[in-house]
Amino acid sequence: MGTSLTPEFWERFAVLLVVSIGVTCVLTAAFDALAVRLLRRRVRSQSEQGGAASTVADHRTSVRA
Repeated sequence: MGTSLTPEFWERFAVLLVVSIGVTCVLTAAFDALAVRLLRRRVRSQSEQGGAASTVADHRTSVRA
């Protein structure tokens, strides 16, 4: 027995699709922020322990003329 895809189905499908995309974007942003925070903390703790450890900012060239 075949079932037809009703307008209610498409409405629910669209709502669930938009909600899932939104949740995915929010979770991705949260995990990215967490990863960046952990990496910065790791670099900061290594520079404090090593003393003379250089960071990426030390190697950047000045943009000002």
